[in-house]
Amino acid sequence: MTHSSYIVLDFETTGLNPEEGDRITEVGLVRVVDGHVSERFESLVDCGVRVPAAITAYTGITQQMVEDAPLVGEVMRQVAVFIGETPVVAHNADLDQRFFLRECRRQRIGMLMEPFICTMRLSRRIYPHLPGHSLAELARSLALPATGKAHRALADAELTAQLFVRLTQDVTAMHEALVLTPRLLRQLMHIPVGQLRSRLERLCA
Repeated sequence: MTHSSYIVLDFETTGLNPEEGDRITEVGLVRVVDGHVSERFESLVDCGVRVPAAITAYTGITQQMVEDAPLVGEVMRQVAVFIGETPVVAHNADLDQRFFLRECRRQRIGMLMEPFICTMRLSRRIYPHLPGHSLAELARSLALPATGKAHRALADAELTAQLFVRLTQDVTAMHEALVLTPRLLRQLMHIPVGQLRSRLERLCA
């Protein structure tokens, strides 16, 4: 890869709709440099909202945990510094980017962000034969090492980092002339499923 550094991000949240008031409860960040994890950041987050019982059952994050956590403005400023201008990767990245941008707007944090690189979209193109493309299903199918409790932000970010490294290795192996960049990875995300190899031939011609 010509760009050697990526940030892998995962949020835990109170729901799936940031536009309707759902907020973040935890963030995990992993810096991947030359295919290896070099740095980590994690924090619970107090957004001043209630954590639904169903979310506590799913993630283990309780109301008391977020009430004892740093305020969202402090955490998001730390997140912004950690990311800087590094490309961001996430699994089901559209959702994480929606939460990220909404929280940045709330805290008046100005960041010029390229679209997040999505490991779910990439996996559907690189592994179309696999039975599922959730993070847990991909971890099982690809025998990725366990990273901790599922549905906690840092563990999921570390697992996504492992998946991202595996994806980049496998797509590079498809064509010896391929040089991966953030721009090319974003292009690959939108190639119709099943057309990856033929499009790579054209991109490398």
